[in-house]
Amino acid sequence: MPEGTIKKSRELEFAVFCIENVAKELGVNAERVYQAFTGESNILKDYIIPEYDILHTQSREYIVRDILDVMKERGVHV
Repeated sequence: MPEGTIKKSRELEFAVFCIENVAKELGVNAERVYQAFTGESNILKDYIIPEYDILHTQSREYIVRDILDVMKERGVHV
């Protein structure tokens, strides 16, 4: 399978966790964040899933802040 492909249910659960918590932090709908992570950018496939092994060991606050930093670097707005 190509890198960035969700292979296990725990990766799917983590992706949902990331999307929901970033949405909550930004005060927007989770569907809008999903679209930003998949349609407007490849953050889900190119960052969140490949970095799962490292990211999932961090706190919720760290994960959200890290993803917001990646969004800023890539010019992704929701």
